[in-house]
Amino acid sequence: MPDPIFFSLHPLRRIVTAHDNNGNSIIQSDTELPSEVGASLHAVYGLLIRLQEMRQVNGAQSASIWVTTDSIPTGDNNRSDDGGKRGIDNPSNLDLVHPTGTNLRSTDLAPRAITPMHRTCSLDYNILVLGEVILINEDGTEKHLKNPGDVVIQKGTMHAWRNPSEEKWARWITVLIAADPVLVDGKLLDPEFLH
Repeated sequence: MPDPIFFSLHPLRRIVTAHDNNGNSIIQSDTELPSEVGASLHAVYGLLIRLQEMRQVNGAQSASIWVTTDSIPTGDNNRSDDGGKRGIDNPSNLDLVHPTGTNLRSTDLAPRAITPMHRTCSLDYNILVLGEVILINEDGTEKHLKNPGDVVIQKGTMHAWRNPSEEKWARWITVLIAADPVLVDGKLLDPEFLH
């Protein structure tokens, strides 16, 4: 019988951004992953997302939220230096993304604070861990992330973040993965930071 604590957890929400034919950022999909083992979510790009039991760990289950199949082999498994102490010297990509690597970041946003609109040449996995935050696309559309575990997959789109709370800070964890610039109708969409 399933543990009742598990079923009190919010379903994982996944928001994926993309570009329209004019190069503007859009919400490509906004879905909740199933919370029942074996339950399936509708097909996304021909893939069926399914929550699966982890046979190795009693009482655990997992689901792939996003998978890339390009190559990224890293040598970090054989290095002894602390990756958290490595700097990123890549001003052309806002010093946020290493040109051939990844960056695991934590972002804290004060109550009522908003970031400037920006875009990086990266594929970003953003996971809300505390508070609430609103994703704002360049056309003004918004998606409100309310529950820890809500996920936004940012595919090089122009966006900003806003904390709607009057009192509470928001925190999310991001994995930025170096990516080719977005190409729309023959035009490259370069990194940008609007002040």
